[in-house]
Amino acid sequence: MVTEERVREILNPVKDPHIHKTFEETGAIENIKIKEDKNHVSVKIALANPNSGEQLQLQQEIVGMLKEEGAATVGLRFTELPEEYKQAADQESEANLIGQKGTKFISVASGKGGVGKSTVTVNLAIALARLGKKVAIVDADIYGFSVPDMMGIENRPQLRGEKIIPVERFGVQVISMGFFVEDNSPIIWRGPMLGKMLTSFFKEVEWGDLDFLLLDLPPGTGDIALDVQSLLPSSKQLIVTTPHPTAAFVAARAGQMALKNEHQILGVIENMAYFESTLTGQKEYVFGEGGGDKLAEVLDTDVLGRIPLQQPYDEEDIFAPGIYQEDHPTGKIFLSIANQMIKRA
Repeated sequence: MVTEERVREILNPVKDPHIHKTFEETGAIENIKIKEDKNHVSVKIALANPNSGEQLQLQQEIVGMLKEEGAATVGLRFTELPEEYKQAADQESEANLIGQKGTKFISVASGKGGVGKSTVTVNLAIALARLGKKVAIVDADIYGFSVPDMMGIENRPQLRGEKIIPVERFGVQVISMGFFVEDNSPIIWRGPMLGKMLTSFFKEVEWGDLDFLLLDLPPGTGDIALDVQSLLPSSKQLIVTTPHPTAAFVAARAGQMALKNEHQILGVIENMAYFESTLTGQKEYVFGEGGGDKLAEVLDTDVLGRIPLQQPYDEEDIFAPGIYQEDHPTGKIFLSIANQMIKRA
């Protein structure tokens, strides 16, 4: 006759397939009941990811183990472990993806193209680096890559063994589809090929220690954005919009997709918020007002900053057409946003 103590002894060493911790470590075995007259064993088990393919396989293994011990029939019921175990599993998965723990993943998204999402990404990355953080960018806008050009990067990644060494400029490591395309050729790949390339950007690149990894997502809610949210379940998101109501309305879709997939939204950045005359100091709201505030209200978050229409300073010896200098008024705004990101992330 199988006893409760023997069932616990058999199952305690079994590992949760999602987080690779034993049932004893997670306290997974919540209840054991044995009907002696029918030699029936009933067990209630908590898993990090119930109702998955791994659970079905585990279920078969447990039934086999208990029947081998002498149980005539086995009944299993699965519940979900507390949220902290799932978060730990997500962090473990992401650590395996880039080979380290502790990196904070920030996805920069927009509802439509042309709102300056890539400009925001590169300048926030550089602002974080200026604040002493170890930062990298994955240019995940595979069809519309622009990060290398904005940062004035002319070098290409190198190979070290089987690993790709990213290009570094202004203290930020960068990997982009633009490094692997000749003469600005168009990308005509289908979704599965793009997903494979995106995974390669994580697994095959030697990132080293990172505090932040920013992802410049394609605009909208297409396959690549979904792939990123699947690959990086704990990534947090910044939404970029212009003040125009239509741009904010479209951007809300990207934000709602993030919320639907349980990704935290760090905040909204309103780009091209206004034009300020250097002669009079007067602000002109050439794209209207209120889009960023409306978007933040819809997504239950805050506007972290408003970026004006303004060019970086001209520098003869440094080519980086999209980068604002640290002492530039817009550069200071990006530093302020980066400080808020550090606190919120």
